[in-house]
Amino acid sequence: MSSKTTPEQPLPVRTVLQMVGGWIGKLGTVWVEGQITELTARGGTVFLTLRDPVANVSARVTCPRGVYEATVPRPVDGARVVMHLKPDFWVNKGSFAFTALEMRPVGVGELLARLERLRQVLAAEGLFGVDRKRRLPFLPGTIGLICGRDSAAERDVLENSRRRWPAVRFKVEPVAVQGPYAVTEVGEALRKFDADGEVDVIVIARGGGSMEDLLPFSDEALVRAVAACRTPVVSAIGHEQDNPLLDLVADVRASTPTDAAKKVVPDVGEQLTLIRQLRDRGRRVAGGWLERETAWLTAVRSRPSLADPVREIERRAEQAEQLRDRARRSLTGSLDRAQDSLEHLRARLVSLSPAATLERGYAIVQRPTGDVVRRAADVAPGDELTVRFPDDRVTVRRDSAR
Repeated sequence: MSSKTTPEQPLPVRTVLQMVGGWIGKLGTVWVEGQITELTARGGTVFLTLRDPVANVSARVTCPRGVYEATVPRPVDGARVVMHLKPDFWVNKGSFAFTALEMRPVGVGELLARLERLRQVLAAEGLFGVDRKRRLPFLPGTIGLICGRDSAAERDVLENSRRRWPAVRFKVEPVAVQGPYAVTEVGEALRKFDADGEVDVIVIARGGGSMEDLLPFSDEALVRAVAACRTPVVSAIGHEQDNPLLDLVADVRASTPTDAAKKVVPDVGEQLTLIRQLRDRGRRVAGGWLERETAWLTAVRSRPSLADPVREIERRAEQAEQLRDRARRSLTGSLDRAQDSLEHLRARLVSLSPAATLERGYAIVQRPTGDVVRRAADVAPGDELTVRFPDDRVTVRRDSAR
């Protein structure tokens, strides 16, 4: 709008709206993907709302009946389509809408291909990694349940959980579980429970449905919201064969809402049985240990050293006395034998001494140096010799060679 206006020179409404219509008419056409809601037909025109599958925004679309009926299969409420649109502005009413020039339903194969591409992107970022999955608490204090309002999934989770553990507590957040509002409402409930300090586990539950019905649980925004949660999340979407992307990013995947109750809440009967078994096993182990220790103590107490400790001391004293007597006898015998040997040796020495020899009538001839003369040939004429007798001695000199 390039016209200059002032309070004194305003433009009439028709001129402004004509300018807006002219500007919008220059935008051209565009291909848009969305989800159909509020589908109605009047005369030769079909009116519908095209909603964004992620954000809570929408646009009005008018579709000629011929364009609508030429689409095979004919779209219904909730169907995803790709539409070739032209923006239009009705000057008379000052309203804006799109006019459909062509409509194509998004087939299952195309949806699966898009989901597979998204799965690969998220997997490459590590959102499905096992190392980031958190362990569920053994017995959560409070469980946050996100499900459809008055749905079978809600009843299955609540009834089975309370049957397993009657004291379990729930906070239930009813949301849309299909359609254009599902992603937004589930995401808001998820953030609410994650910020609640009382909630220990979050369960997202929904019953079975078509692939289109379950598409909100493969939405990228919801998957990233679950990955960012600090509270463990359990996915219980559809049946066993259903596998939305929420199952891959959740910390625990349950095949059904009933299975979610089994995974989140322990069975009180099973736990009581386990406690009894552990108590019995502990009693047997403790009893066996006590029996072994009692038997050992009885055996120890029956030993003589403990049964009659004074008698053992006396026995040891007797052994000590016996050993002392044996040692004394052994030492006395050794001394006696040594004494006899010494006396015998002394007698021999006495019998072989020079004095003893002289007593038997012998004499000993010695030189002045004390050397004994053993042969006459060893004495030269003029040598002075000493002859020893038992009680006296004489000095002689050899005067000739005879």
